[in-house]
Amino acid sequence: MSANAEARQGSLDQVLNGLDPSYDLAGELFDIVDTLGRTPSLRRALSDQSAPEQARQGLVTSLFQGKVSDGALKILAEATNLRWNTSGAFVNALERQGVRAALATAQAEGQLDETEDQLFRVGRIVDGNPDLRAALSDRSTPASARQGLLADVLGDKVIKPVAGLARRAVLARDRTFDLTMNGYLKAAADMRGRAVATVEVARPLADDQAERLRAALVKQAGRDVTLRVVVNPEVLGGVRVSLGDEVIEGTVAGRLNDARRKLS
Repeated sequence: MSANAEARQGSLDQVLNGLDPSYDLAGELFDIVDTLGRTPSLRRALSDQSAPEQARQGLVTSLFQGKVSDGALKILAEATNLRWNTSGAFVNALERQGVRAALATAQAEGQLDETEDQLFRVGRIVDGNPDLRAALSDRSTPASARQGLLADVLGDKVIKPVAGLARRAVLARDRTFDLTMNGYLKAAADMRGRAVATVEVARPLADDQAERLRAALVKQAGRDVTLRVVVNPEVLGGVRVSLGDEVIEGTVAGRLNDARRKLS
């Protein structure tokens, strides 16, 4: 993300941080995003910086005032004041604030740790079930039916913020369910100044191994790191670590693949 994009996101973060978080606020922001997604002309009108600010703010007021809370209206109004590269980036920024509102509510209720853990486990459940993964990504099936399918799978085994975010992730605004869920985990870590490292190993790590690895990653990242360990027999041995955009390959399978590429 560029410095300008981070500044825009930071501006919206500050608005949300000044509000009392609630799941209702998160839902309102998601509803706004869905409305903009269905109405390209409105999406473009609100993000068009060549139009007078007064006109854009007037459109926000006329369409949304009285239909959403003052907090949601404040975030939308601030977003229309910022210069986005595309109308899609404008909508994605609002989606991000909906996710942050849900996570901030979980944090205020002392459930953020459990929310992170359960989001990770839900992601692994879907990733480990090809039929379920395919069904959730089938855009020929109505979103409500796909969301209902996931709700049936999860039942009452997850807490409220996880159920709501998992339902939202079915829409896959970040291309796939898996990437969207990973985005939620990153947002939760960012709220506490942490990084997330996904660690793939052939067999579970012992506690001392996990702690040594975490300490090394903390040193590399320059901040606290949350380890998410995935046991994957296909790595054959060693460890594969994904930390942000960086992938550290130390597996037997990785080295064999690298050797094959060099010989081909």
